Order: sequence, then structure tokens, then C-alpha cells
Amino acid sequence: MTDSQALVKTLDFQLDIQSDNESLLYDATLEARSVYNETIRLAKQGVDWDAIPDRVADDANLVKNTTQRVVAKALGAMENYYEYDDFGKPSHTKDGAYPLRANYEEGYNLSLTDDGDVAFRISAKPYKHVTGVLKGSDANLDILQTALESDEWKIGTAEALFHNDNAELHVNVTNTEQTVRDKQDSRTVVGVDVNEDNVALTALSEDGIEDSLVIDFPEIKFERHRYFTMRKRVQNAGKDSIHDTLEGREERFVRDRLHKVSRHIVEWSRQFEKPCIVFEDLKEMRDSIDYGTRMNRRLHHLPFRALQFYTSYKASFEGIPTAWINPEYTSQRCPMCGHTERANRNKKRFNCWDCGHQDHSDRGASVNIAVKGVKKLDWNVPALNSLPVVRKVRRRASGAVDAPTVTQPTVRGYQADGRMGVSD
Repeated sequence: MTDSQALVKTLDFQLDIQSDNESLLYDATLEARSVYNETIRLAKQGVDWDAIPDRVADDANLVKNTTQRVVAKALGAMENYYEYDDFGKPSHTKDGAYPLRANYEEGYNLSLTDDGDVAFRISAKPYKHVTGVLKGSDANLDILQTALESDEWKIGTAEALFHNDNAELHVNVTNTEQTVRDKQDSRTVVGVDVNEDNVALTALSEDGIEDSLVIDFPEIKFERHRYFTMRKRVQNAGKDSIHDTLEGREERFVRDRLHKVSRHIVEWSRQFEKPCIVFEDLKEMRDSIDYGTRMNRRLHHLPFRALQFYTSYKASFEGIPTAWINPEYTSQRCPMCGHTERANRNKKRFNCWDCGHQDHSDRGASVNIAVKGVKKLDWNVPALNSLPVVRKVRRRASGAVDAPTVTQPTVRGYQADGRMGVSD
């Protein structure tokens, strides 16, 4: 997020389609899949990316705007994709239905009916439209109705898709009035260290460390490995359609968990005075990872950037700014004396060979991230004479938070309802 950036939100709705147009919409999503796969094929062949949209559009049975949006998304996936199969080539192609992506008033339209409903009109194919009304939560419908009646929200791109055989429309809207607080106006920096099975948080103010927390989510690592194993088995058996179904289930599972964890991060950060959430900028580090095929797959497949993105935009709706710092040595540096040595860290245990400080390694990294965030805001770094006891919580599948565990007794705890308390 940049300073004073307008807020963007995605609103999810179910489509109550009139007449027999649902089959038309489904056929259009199959055509979108063909456009996506053809784009990937041409890109792999080395065709100039600037020439691909026109080449694909000539044969696509979709409206031009939708074709352009699907092509752009496919090329974006090629550019940002990190997971590679055993043959060393990105497995980008899709099977089954693929979302139709369109600009407002070009590929789709919305309007208010006399009954107070929101009607939609989606250009599924040239001169063929799908119409009906939107169904969804009262909150999402209220925002969309406000956007249609006022200048506060601006309606943007949308995706029409099928989820569990149900037609949906996901609409992006932007609040042009509400902005994120300037980072320089912050009073607390929350350092966030994202890992394979947890996220560690430390809140640092000019008075020192306010609190720290480690949120465990081992189920993401477990489920990703489980789905990877299943996909390899069905792929070896030649059942590609099942492979794509499993991939979709995995993506939905991980996305759901990341949304819950990111919400927890923002809720925890809100308790501090004027917080600014600080992340590591991991893109260059990920590009340089080369630890062998198996470890590369694990590390490149971790949802670092997704969790950062979800946290960032959720924080923006609370007016909380976010910032990024250079990740160099955040995992190896001792937060107490500043000594840097790779051998200091052994899994989840950090032991400084210089000053003897011991810590949870991920919590220590979050302290270093917070310190770098303080420096980026040009504050004076406070003296870190002592650190609070490590507290850990685990998110259950329901989204609730388990009681905290600590390494020493009688420290402040983080209760399931989000309030500060005491853990004995």
C-alpha cells in the first residue's frame, strides 16, 4: 500500500440467472479456458507478448474486452509463477471452466431494479448476454448499491465464474474517499515474519517492545504437501482432470486459511497506537532460491506474498499503512547485540554465540523486521534490554484461536476473543 491510496474491495455474489442462460455462461467460461491455454502455449513458444492478444482474439468466441482481460491474466501468471514440475517447465494450462474477466460497462453492467435488487448483464459471447439479479450478503449488496448511487465507490473489473457448480460474480470496487494513514504518522511498528508454518509479530514503539506473538498454522504446510502428493499420483496415472480438481481444492483451502490468519494479524495490530505493519520484501530472495528440486518446490510454493497481500488490504480498511523492508540478515541477526552469524539459528531455536541471547527464531526475526521498519521511518531505535516471553497461538479450522502457550509463566496472553489478558 502506498500513502493515501484509495481502498479496493472484492465483493462476492451468487448469480440468479434468468431463463436458460446458465449454459451460455458456462460455455463462455470454457472458451475463456481455451483463451488462457492458447496464451500460455504462444508464450512458451517465444511469441512476442505484445502480439499475443491480437493473435488470440482472432480465434476467440468471446467479446474483445473479456479476451484481453483473460490474456492479461494468463501472461501475469507466466510472469509470476514459481512452482515447476519435474520437467522444469511451468504447468500453467487449465482444465474445466475458467473465469470471465471484464471491465465495468464494457464486458458487464449493473443496475438497480424497482424492487431494490441489483441486476446484472454479462456479455458472455458476442451479441449474447446473460442476465439476472445478484444474491449475496447484506453488507456486500449495501456497498454495491451505494456504489451505483453515489461517487464514494467506483465499480471496476469483475469475474464471472463457477464455484461448486454455482455461478458467481466477483466485483472489485474502490472507495475514492477513504485513504490509508500516512506511514510517517505512525507511533508503533509491527514487524511481521512470515514462515512455512507460522507468522511471528512484534510491536515496537519509541518506548521499546510493546508485545510479540507467534501464530501457528501448520495445517497449510501439511495440506499443501498432501495435495502435491495426490496430484503427482493422479498425474502419473494420466488422470489430468482430477489433477486440476485437486489443485482447485488446495487453492481454496489455502486461501481460506490465509484470510483467517491475515485477519488475526490486523486485529492484533489494532490494539497499538497508530500502527504501521512492516513486511520483508521477499521477491528478489525467492528469485535467487536454489536448494535443489524438492526444497525449491517447497519454498517457491509458500504463500508469503499472498499472506502479505491479504494482510495489507485488510489493514487498509482499518486505515493502517503497510511498508516493506530489505530482508537481509533478519533471520540471522541477534536482536539484542546485533551479532550476525548464520549458525545462530537452528530450526525454531535462536542462540547468539556472542552475547548468549536465546529466543524463538521466528519471533527474533520479527523483532529485527520491526527495527528495520523503525529505521525506515527515521525514528530513533529504542534500547532492547529485554524481550517479552514468547507467546504462541494456533488457529483452528473454524478460525477461532486456541489458548496461548508460553515458554515462561505469568505473561500477558492473547485471548480467543482478541482482548489482552493474563496467561498463568
